[in-house]
Amino acid sequence: MSLTFNSTLLLVPIKIRKEKKHFIVEDKTSGEFYEMPEVCIDAINLINKGQTLGVIEQILKVKYPKEEVDLLSFSEQLLELQLIAEMNGVRVDAQVKERENLGFLFIPTQLGKFFFNRIMLLIYLVLLIIDIILFINYPSLFPQYKDMFIFNLMVLNIPAWMGITILLVLIHEFGHILAMRALNLPTKLELGHRLFLVVLETDMSSIWKLPSKDRNVLYLAGLCFDTVILSFALISQLIFANGSGIFRSIMAVVVLDIFIRFVYQCCIYMKTDLYYLFENVSGCYNLMENAQQVIRKWFPFLKTLSTEDMVFAGERKTVLAYSIFYFVGVALTVSLYTIFYIPQVLFAVKKVIPGYLEGPTSLPFWDAILFTLQILIGFMLLFYSWRKKYTQK
Repeated sequence: MSLTFNSTLLLVPIKIRKEKKHFIVEDKTSGEFYEMPEVCIDAINLINKGQTLGVIEQILKVKYPKEEVDLLSFSEQLLELQLIAEMNGVRVDAQVKERENLGFLFIPTQLGKFFFNRIMLLIYLVLLIIDIILFINYPSLFPQYKDMFIFNLMVLNIPAWMGITILLVLIHEFGHILAMRALNLPTKLELGHRLFLVVLETDMSSIWKLPSKDRNVLYLAGLCFDTVILSFALISQLIFANGSGIFRSIMAVVVLDIFIRFVYQCCIYMKTDLYYLFENVSGCYNLMENAQQVIRKWFPFLKTLSTEDMVFAGERKTVLAYSIFYFVGVALTVSLYTIFYIPQVLFAVKKVIPGYLEGPTSLPFWDAILFTLQILIGFMLLFYSWRKKYTQK
């Protein structure tokens, strides 16, 4: 059955909520969310009143003389999104979209509220200020690339670093999980990646049920927990300043890991927590995609993604500002590689190569072999993450 101006539609159960600039439409069956401008919401309301598409188009053209109103195209989009249940009284056959199974419902809401309330948020802010003051007053606390290498045997450094990193990532993500549960929302953990790093990610898709102002804390929750751990690690190094034990070395790795994570969060050319915070505060969603379009216009040799202008009216200044931060994030990433990652690789190579030359009867040889094997396993996990991402696309 084709759509015509005489067609009447019945939509699936939806919920509409006003955002700062536009509206969020929730498909109550699948739990998916869509951003739409006011003209689309008016069209949906008229559709729900049983008006034909032709009548709706004429009404909207009068109300929105500066907008391009095309009800047939809009209805086709609703059909593709499986938001139409009936067309001219005939049920539309569509593949049933299953609601994603989210969990962590066993965590009580009160536990989440214990960690995320006004008093605790103030404490997290105070700890962040203390961390900055400590870095300024005690430059020796600033992380160095060699902090990663706790042991002389290279084969021990990777498991130690991975163990510490995994624990810190879990604490970071647990912050997001507790913040979600504080608002009685379900979530789950997924495997993803940031550039060449394998990461865990908390599914926060259900936050679109909340008003914009309530989403900010959820985006910052992981960094709040990072701030607590960083404070503990910095103060511990000051307490054991004259020591050279394993505990102080582990605290140095903790500082290095969390410091790098903070810098990565500022690289909002990737979809980090601070990227989503930027989106939420500005009220402009799909910032990355829109900024990439702008950047491609600045550099003609880059291929344009599409010929359509994806930027909503009134968002151009925000997208332009984000485009500048986009380049700042790239510069920060280059700095991380220059100051930390490349020196770490060179240091590891310098330590490992002599082991290969000593032969299979020596400990340094097997240290080099096992260290290389660990690196290969890390790349395999990264390729798995990439494959999963692009297969889903």
